[in-house]
Amino acid sequence: MALPGRSYPVFIGQGALQELPKLVREMGVSGAAIVTDTTVGKAWGGAVETGLTGVGVNCRTLAVEPGEGSKSLAELERVLAFLEELRIDRRGIVLALGGGTVGDLAGFAAAVWLRGVRVVQVPTTLLAMVDSSVGGKTGVNTKLTKNSVGAFWQPAAVVAELATLGTLPESEYVAAFAEIVKYAVAMDAGLFEILDARWDGLGARSADDLEAVVARCVELKAKVVAMDERDQGARAILNYGHTFAHALEAASGYRLAHGHAVSYGLLLAARLGVAVGLCGEEVDVEQTRLLARYGLPPGPLEVPLEAALAALPRDKKATGGRIGWVLPRAIGKAQVGVQVPEAVVEREVRLRFG
Repeated sequence: MALPGRSYPVFIGQGALQELPKLVREMGVSGAAIVTDTTVGKAWGGAVETGLTGVGVNCRTLAVEPGEGSKSLAELERVLAFLEELRIDRRGIVLALGGGTVGDLAGFAAAVWLRGVRVVQVPTTLLAMVDSSVGGKTGVNTKLTKNSVGAFWQPAAVVAELATLGTLPESEYVAAFAEIVKYAVAMDAGLFEILDARWDGLGARSADDLEAVVARCVELKAKVVAMDERDQGARAILNYGHTFAHALEAASGYRLAHGHAVSYGLLLAARLGVAVGLCGEEVDVEQTRLLARYGLPPGPLEVPLEAALAALPRDKKATGGRIGWVLPRAIGKAQVGVQVPEAVVEREVRLRFG
């Protein structure tokens, strides 16, 4: 991934994890703190520890509970205490082994420990591979708002081992395709065609199909982040489908999976695009059809609509409570900063999900 004045490698594929020990050793680290969750730790933690110790890197592992609940200030304090206990110095690294929750939490801890130590992202979910592990956004949630406390902290490297997806629960695997469809509708009509044509292979977790799709998503995100690392303009396009998704997550007490929330958010964004005359009905129809091919959304929305509507103005990208929506113009093109009257938003939310 290339950024102005610096870059970092992103390894994607079957066997990518074998590159990790050599990569870390060549970084000249003084020690490594592995942060994972209890589920991923049981499946992959031992192999990572063995690989690192095998090349002479001292490391220990801290496991948090799986799920969005671990993206909290309390868990951040626990991770920082772990880094302090291990005496991770400025030559040390934090290794984030897990999905988006672990990546965000461990990445933020690395950003603030000693005012910044290196982090290596090792995503083990499809959602983290295509989105949160690259780009440098880290953070935790508050009671009311998602990702409201955080930092921009780019990883030193990303290692996406596709074999980890073989143990991913089906619902979690499928949910990631909402994020992938986001890239396709907002940025790349060619990716939309690939998702449409290769859904059998992707549904069956074909390594070849997955490598092509993950690599394309990383390329798309890298291009945007290179233009706007700190989310001051162009990067807002990556928020397509996320404004309503974040409100749903907050309203559900973060019980609603992020990918599922994004799928509902995509449906609303397309309806808003039609409502304000930005796109035609065919965009909504085509996006809805592609999502359905991947089993999204998972069913009727069960989050109280009043609570979700109340959470919308708290979106971290809102200014003075006013939201600049990201809405589609056509398949493969989106527009950022669209002002939609609150009455129209409420009407479309109730029509679509009421």
